[in-house]
Amino acid sequence: MASGNAVQISLRGLRTFCVAARYESFRAASQELFITPSAVSHQIKRLEQALGQRLFDRKSRELSLTEVGRSLYEDISPLIDQLHVVAASYKKGGRADAVRISVQPFFASELFVPRLSEFTEQHPDIDIQVGASDETSEKHPSDSDLSIRLYRSQPQNMASSLLFPLRLVPAGSPDFKKNMVVKNKVISSDFPLLVHESRPKAWAEWANVSGVQLPANAKVTRLDSMIAVMRATERGLGAALVPLPLADLWFEHRSIVRLFKQQLVTDANYFLVWKEARAGDDNVRKLREWILQTFASSA
Repeated sequence: MASGNAVQISLRGLRTFCVAARYESFRAASQELFITPSAVSHQIKRLEQALGQRLFDRKSRELSLTEVGRSLYEDISPLIDQLHVVAASYKKGGRADAVRISVQPFFASELFVPRLSEFTEQHPDIDIQVGASDETSEKHPSDSDLSIRLYRSQPQNMASSLLFPLRLVPAGSPDFKKNMVVKNKVISSDFPLLVHESRPKAWAEWANVSGVQLPANAKVTRLDSMIAVMRATERGLGAALVPLPLADLWFEHRSIVRLFKQQLVTDANYFLVWKEARAGDDNVRKLREWILQTFASSA
């Protein structure tokens, strides 16, 4: 019989802690869990009170795990992941052997989905659930076994393999290029810029690397998805920095053309990330190995 002083530790609080610990951010955790940042903070405080231990160091703009918090995360996270796996196996209408992968939208549409038939032909007995969401943030969705994401550094607290770096090249429509005037690496014609909101300084970085001088008064249009950037480029609305090899088919079809040979190798890389809890699952392993064989170092 439990004593009257026994501390009740909620499973929900432990799950919330694991998500917050993975990102070291209450805001990022709130987005994944579909609750407010204050609700995340409240659950963490209740857990800390129940344990009598401080799990996070809270500074004005930074959040980091304490040694106790990091140790708890390493012990609890695999157990929480295993609970998700067990619960999913009982889901009505679902199959326990289905592999769930989350891929950023443009990668999914241009590289992953067009090649996926190769895998399904080799493994017709494996169900694949593909989610294409979360284009810009560096996080692995908690309901996915695998994910393909852009990261500026090696993903922390998750197993991962490098696929290839994000490389950007200037592109425009064929007519846009015909009207472009460049002399001594100075662009003197009208040169509106299309900018992806996740990389607002990319054009300045490219100009610095290439030595090409952009017009000082160039019109700038900001877009929040790469597919929107590509469509605007295709329609001649401006010049864009587009990713290789993701944009290869657009170049092959002459929907867009390269404006300059110089490219920008960014500080971000595509990583394949997966949960340790299902790393030994044969279906997860097969999909992971196929992705690495098909896409790794394809830059």
